[in-house]
Amino acid sequence: MKRRTFAVTAGASMVAGNSGRAFAQSAVPDAALLQTTLTPFGSERAGNAAGTIPAWTGGLTAPPPGFESWDPNKELPPDFFASDAMLYEVNASNLAQYTSLLSEGIQTLIKNTGFSVKVYPTHRTAAAPQWVYDFIVQNVGRAQPEAGGIRMGFTGGYGGIPFPIPDSDPMMAGGQIIWNHHARWTGSWLEANSDSYTVPNGQVTLVNAERAVFVYPYYQQDGSLATFDGYFSKVGGPGSFAPSTVAGGQIISYDSTNPLQHPPIAWQLLAGQGRVRKAPEVLYDTPSSYANGIINYDEYYGFNGPTDRYDWKLLGKREMLIPYNNNKIFHTTAIEGFQPKFFSPDATRWELHRVWEVEAVLHPGERNVLTRRRMYIDEDTWIIGVVDCWGADNDIQRTSTIFNANFPNLPGTIYKDTMCYNLQTGDYVNLQGSFKDAYTYVPWTFHPVPLSEFQPQAMAAAASY
Repeated sequence: MKRRTFAVTAGASMVAGNSGRAFAQSAVPDAALLQTTLTPFGSERAGNAAGTIPAWTGGLTAPPPGFESWDPNKELPPDFFASDAMLYEVNASNLAQYTSLLSEGIQTLIKNTGFSVKVYPTHRTAAAPQWVYDFIVQNVGRAQPEAGGIRMGFTGGYGGIPFPIPDSDPMMAGGQIIWNHHARWTGSWLEANSDSYTVPNGQVTLVNAERAVFVYPYYQQDGSLATFDGYFSKVGGPGSFAPSTVAGGQIISYDSTNPLQHPPIAWQLLAGQGRVRKAPEVLYDTPSSYANGIINYDEYYGFNGPTDRYDWKLLGKREMLIPYNNNKIFHTTAIEGFQPKFFSPDATRWELHRVWEVEAVLHPGERNVLTRRRMYIDEDTWIIGVVDCWGADNDIQRTSTIFNANFPNLPGTIYKDTMCYNLQTGDYVNLQGSFKDAYTYVPWTFHPVPLSEFQPQAMAAAASY
């Protein structure tokens, strides 16, 4: 399937004179499209001509028949599509038939390691409450790039995807789409347990088992643009409890829609020290201390943190195979999943979806060890599905697969975890996974938690040493 340009009705962009401000949309997009040809998220409502991608009909907002007994307050969600038969498997023997549907990094992984992609019927499960859809409509034309360009952030958005109808200028649209990814729907609150593993030289190592809590000030139903403090996500919680090298450690971090006016903030409590300190290093291409340096902090979630070091360009829209509807991983043990060179294809599910293809190239004068990234962002959820990364010598270095999971009790199909493969060394890492045999096999909940969980003073007071 060839990449195609996706022109929207917003019109061309224009430069705002000599003021130094960002590009601005020259015409307000037609918000009525979100109730006709587009879904409330801004994706194409219709299926594809081949019938291999169905129409969006509202998403997964209740457990399908046969799953009524699931208790979301006691159990992680089941695999709602376990009865689906696999359509086909892509491996080294038939890769040539499917290169147009797979990223360069995934093709490299298949060629070099014996990895395969198991493809299942496509289910368009993305959903959110009606109040989120209402806020998305309000954001059309109201959300605008920040001073200096869209790579610096945005203002004017609240409560929903900020740019559901990207601009016709690809340089504007690329930045809008990565901010849509940042501001994706994950609920108003989230409390989740997760385990991170590294697999260097085929050796599986648990590097962090933790319980984290999230509040999304951007997604508060009773809030408004006037009361929004600029931080779309705040992370806190009890922190790490295994292995012993990190047990007792915690991080609180705030992520901003507008890093120039509201810089990201992080505080860290290191295990055994009993002292909280500012942690400016948990940004950009600093190697993650929770992943043995195999992945950098800005590779979490496919891309994480400020966007200012790159110029973002929309290359088009295309049909791609990406990981999707991966509740099965919740019911897979780490022993079953982590193989020496890759996570088990038997434990994961790939589907055909339409994606926005966005390329990030270092902005002049900026630096990052990953000089170019190409991201394939799901049109329905705005979650990155796959991302490939290149180094300074234009050699492909990494490929990451990002898994989503279905929570009809939210409702939403939301980010689950990241699997990042170093194509140079053969090492890989899983970030924020939840597995059947984990320390942390408890349900994810979406209830409010005390705001003290996000205060460094409270973290310091509760420290043990």
